[in-house]
Amino acid sequence: MTDKDYMRLAIQLAATTRGQTSPNPVVGAVIVKNHQIVGMGAHLKAGEPHAEIHALNMAGEKSKGATMYVTLEPCAHYGRTPPCAEALVQAGVARVVVAATDPDERVSGRGIEMIKSAGIEVIQGILEQEALELNEPFFYSVTEKQPFVTLKIASSLDGKIATCTGESKWITGEESREDVHFLRHTHDAILVGVNTVIADDPTLNTRLPGGGKNPIRIILDHHLRTPIQAKMISDNLAPVWIVTSPACDVNQQKEFEKRGVKLIKMDETPIRIKSLLEILFKEGIQSLLVEGGGVVNDSFLRSGLFNQVIVYLAPLLIGSQSAPSSFSGLGIESLEHAARLTFKNIESIGNDLKITAVRK
Repeated sequence: MTDKDYMRLAIQLAATTRGQTSPNPVVGAVIVKNHQIVGMGAHLKAGEPHAEIHALNMAGEKSKGATMYVTLEPCAHYGRTPPCAEALVQAGVARVVVAATDPDERVSGRGIEMIKSAGIEVIQGILEQEALELNEPFFYSVTEKQPFVTLKIASSLDGKIATCTGESKWITGEESREDVHFLRHTHDAILVGVNTVIADDPTLNTRLPGGGKNPIRIILDHHLRTPIQAKMISDNLAPVWIVTSPACDVNQQKEFEKRGVKLIKMDETPIRIKSLLEILFKEGIQSLLVEGGGVVNDSFLRSGLFNQVIVYLAPLLIGSQSAPSSFSGLGIESLEHAARLTFKNIESIGNDLKITAVRK
């Protein structure tokens, strides 16, 4: 097996923990000695040992003189856990192969430098692109200081998200809906507009066959019109945040707060997406899944502050000018200013198509 083969295994290990390590990245590590795998590990949860430590513990004395393959530069700082770079030096590893460097300013080259200073050979950039894509939301949020935003849309072939009477359950098939639940599992928070809450009374939790992480649920509701009896207000499945204005009714505000709802008050009308994302980042949100209606989608479109669009396209036609579309509101006036995307992936899910397009 080659360096790429072992690194591919490390990447596969890291991918299995997507959705459960935030605010940390997903990381996988493999230790090889005499062409044999002697240790493997993945970071499982923030605050718990990193992938490198799990692999070192499995390898034990066999770590000495071995090669470690790790998807992300080993950390060099004391956080909730000691530095992994230091542990590699102490274990006597002879060679370290790193897929991608860590953009976190607390690491950013320091881990590699610490390892090199100890006389350990370091190889960088093996399957770097795959490793970068694996942690794209983490890298983006750390460097841009705002969440990585995914717009999720489930629509008919003609772009409708409901009929003219408002019927929307279910446009896409069961397989697509399960895939959406995995999306929720891998994002820190999910955002909808108050109209979606009023119309559908959703729970916005993760319902996967084997369980999953429920994202923080965020409602854009400038006038605090969210029904106090809405399911998500009382189900205790995950925190609920309502983004509203200082002019909201004080008594209503107290009722929500009694139920554990966090209110984020913003002075702007309408809410500026840039300001909202800055606030969410400060609150620890690295990745945001937008499952809003046409107006909410339009606000992200016009702001330009989204990273990818995932569309579940069902093979049916709804028609009607009055049927809600995936994007409504003011829209873009000129093609010159239209958001230009690149198709990243197109796949069949049941009878539907899943299209992932990213910002250029």
